Amino acid sequence: MSGNPLLLIIEDDAAFARTLQRSFQRRDYEVVVAEGPAELADVLASRTPDYAVVDLKLASSSGLACVETLRAHDPDTVIVVLTGYASISTAVQAIKLGATSYLAKPANTDDIERAFGMTVGDADVPISNRQTSIKTIEWERINETLEATGFNVSETARRLGMHRRTLARKLEKRRVV
Repeated sequence: MSGNPLLLIIEDDAAFARTLQRSFQRRDYEVVVAEGPAELADVLASRTPDYAVVDLKLASSSGLACVETLRAHDPDTVIVVLTGYASISTAVQAIKLGATSYLAKPANTDDIERAFGMTVGDADVPISNRQTSIKTIEWERINETLEATGFNVSETARRLGMHRRTLARKLEKRRVV
């Protein structure tokens, strides 16, 4: 067992997970990768990570459940949620469930490691005077509904009253991967 900090990456995109894993290993982290909640339970049965990077949208589930599990296992684990589907509602829920930070993809190793160091809020952060655009409000509503349907695109389209293909096109246009 090494004295290096243990980083748990919960990511269903194997190529991206491998890239993150290699990058953090070069920075002297011990890295374990899990694809979802089932593998997370296996890891937590024998290990307690110092840090965790959790993808919000996993193949069969939400990464928010993993955040909740990690926080319950060890409140000191620093958790960063990483997502290509960023929205205010999921950011708020991630923080409420115990994530330390919430980053939109593309985020690199430097961004993630910086987020590990930001464990407290900044009351002096500047407040913007810019109003939210209609497109941003629409994007937020889409993401809120996606989350409510467990990321089921067909059900989300039905609830929003739009054609599934229209929703799929909007998701592809705004997707930040």
